[in-house]
Amino acid sequence: MISRREFLQLAATSTTAAVAFTGCLVRPGDEVRVQSPAQMPEDLVVGLDAFYATVCRQCPAGCGILVRVMAGRAKKVEGNPDFPVNLGKHSALGEAALQALYHPDRLRGPLRRRGERGAGSFEPISWDEALNELTGHLRRLRDANQGNTIVAITEPAGGHASLIVDRFVRALGGQRLTFEPFEQTVLREAIRRVYGQEVYPSFDVERTRYLLSFGADFLGTWLSPVQYGVRYGAFRQGQPRRGVLVQVEPRFSPTAANADSWVPIRPGAEGILALSLAQVIVAERLGDAQAADALTGGRGAGALDAFAPARVADQTGVPADRIAELARAFAGQKPSLAIGGGPAAAQTNGLFNLSAVYALNYLVGSVGAPGGVIFNPPPAIPDLPIATGGAPLVEWQRLGDRMRTRQPAPVNLALVHGANPVHGLPVAANFMDALASVPTIISFSRFLDETTALADVVLPDHTFLEDWGDDVPNPGPGFQTVGFQQPVVRPFGNTRGFADVLLAVGEELGLQQQLPWNSLRDAVRDSARQLQRAQRGSVSDADFERFWVKLLQRGGWWDARGGSTALPPRPPALPTQPEPARFSGDAQQYPFHLIVFPSTLHGGELAHLPWLQALPDPVTTATWQTWVEINPRTAERLRIGHMEVVTVESERGSLEAPAYVNPAAPPDIVAMPAGQGHQQFTRYAQQRGVNPLALLAPTTDAATGALAWAATRVRVRGTGRRYHLATMEGNVPPIRQLEDAPVVPVVPPKTVG
Repeated sequence: MISRREFLQLAATSTTAAVAFTGCLVRPGDEVRVQSPAQMPEDLVVGLDAFYATVCRQCPAGCGILVRVMAGRAKKVEGNPDFPVNLGKHSALGEAALQALYHPDRLRGPLRRRGERGAGSFEPISWDEALNELTGHLRRLRDANQGNTIVAITEPAGGHASLIVDRFVRALGGQRLTFEPFEQTVLREAIRRVYGQEVYPSFDVERTRYLLSFGADFLGTWLSPVQYGVRYGAFRQGQPRRGVLVQVEPRFSPTAANADSWVPIRPGAEGILALSLAQVIVAERLGDAQAADALTGGRGAGALDAFAPARVADQTGVPADRIAELARAFAGQKPSLAIGGGPAAAQTNGLFNLSAVYALNYLVGSVGAPGGVIFNPPPAIPDLPIATGGAPLVEWQRLGDRMRTRQPAPVNLALVHGANPVHGLPVAANFMDALASVPTIISFSRFLDETTALADVVLPDHTFLEDWGDDVPNPGPGFQTVGFQQPVVRPFGNTRGFADVLLAVGEELGLQQQLPWNSLRDAVRDSARQLQRAQRGSVSDADFERFWVKLLQRGGWWDARGGSTALPPRPPALPTQPEPARFSGDAQQYPFHLIVFPSTLHGGELAHLPWLQALPDPVTTATWQTWVEINPRTAERLRIGHMEVVTVESERGSLEAPAYVNPAAPPDIVAMPAGQGHQQFTRYAQQRGVNPLALLAPTTDAATGALAWAATRVRVRGTGRRYHLATMEGNVPPIRQLEDAPVVPVVPPKTVG
């Protein structure tokens, strides 16, 4: 019997084998074989490749992927055609995982701070030193009855890795907070209030005929874009009649660019528009009578008189006849589906907006019906955590106050993994100074980002391509699904898995009862045993080891017959009066609404990957920088030229970035992508662009405390300087210059005769 620390030392060399993919994807038999890339000698070149199924962790969607490995090196990422979330498709984010694996600035081993905190100066130490230091801090706090002064800050992961963190922190009496730059608190609460569900439903996009989206950029960055992209393809091409998409949103997003109709709306008025649609549907008796009765408390259209199209046209910026037209189309082209998110949720009335949007589905009979809102069932493994998103801003504000004031209890030790709140929280929250006041900070980051730069000790984690894991996708595909992650290559440096480190330290602290596994692999195998006992689904076998191999070969387990049995609840009563949005900044001094949107770098957590830095923005084709989208007439009035550097100023601060004059930008909106402006975080992200979160006021949704990141007003002025933004446009001469140019076909036409 070996101890967990001994196992951890063995696991650092990845002596446990991975299993090659043998799913439905057809490949030559001699190329699909079981092998152990971890044991493959450096100089072994056999000329054959193997494909390993695992789960992508580049974003929370949990897509199934295949990784092509040759001679022990990961070469290419593909979508897993078996996995029901993405059905063989994948994204650029998944492709870029290879750059995270082999990144030149990746931390290769444990480090200890040298010099001033925040200076980013560290010296290498051994793993024994690092583990002893971590264990010593934890033991001293526990023995002094100060376990409640421990805080773990992590990404919103699921599966056994998350379960181990939860149990570890809880056993010591500490607190765990999960962080994501664009939190989904409002969406989660709206789903809970309107549908009574604790996990996201499956939006049956492929079978709907009329899709009405309020700010949900589901083809860009919202929730699970690869899953929605697959479904959108069927929505457009897989039905006898092509589906219709209408996007209601203040900014022209990638989803708006794909829509049949884009309805620009005033920020914060999405809920008012949704209730106006409901008023028309109820008044003209276009929808379900029982649902209308429940939604209006038996009062009918009279309960919604305040939302009649003529009364809300000015508030929404949508003409009354257009509102009536949308309502009739939504109710008349069934099955129809309404979804909402993005800037609709990022307001001080965000919950009001999304609750009204999702309630529309009751009126057209789309809750629990094909082409509508399909509830996802509980996980097939009852105790397995589901990644539900980050904590709201108010909780981060409370934590920051606690760090600064040491009241009601101090924070003596902060453990940070997979999160960079110093960069991702609004600068007005002043979290960097709060965290810097914590006596001891230990990071498990793979890279030296802004938060890790404040750490005293760094114990670098594996990438997901080097580690084990399991995951319940959220949103799921409408039936029970569990993804299984296996290491497809051996660790590239002297790194160790975060969960395995906690298990080893937990053994030293006597936490075996709460953490009964030697390794994360053992915990994942426990999941597999529970699934094997069910004897159903995509993988089954009476022998566990054969079942385990099949499970890893397929990349997961799912049961298409294991859908939810929950019945739609009684529709909630709709509001009878509008709840207007509030904005930070006087409209006279700050005349523009600022929309900060997730970019190809998401909230900045992917800015270290040059493939994603060079990926053109779908609307502007811009790369490697921050820009300011502004309307042409507005730019002309302010005497701002295309690519001119402008100053964008709010009550909280100012910054400079080049203007991108966009004819699709509404006159009262300026938009900026998030993701850039890092002061640390590798050579590809540092000192590049600006962080628009510096402009945001720490304004919150009134009901949930979530960050209202679309509720800040700004003003814009030109500087007279120009910056040539790298774009994929503007390199072709005007058509008039080509009219006289000789035309030479690639293939000469065939001679007739």
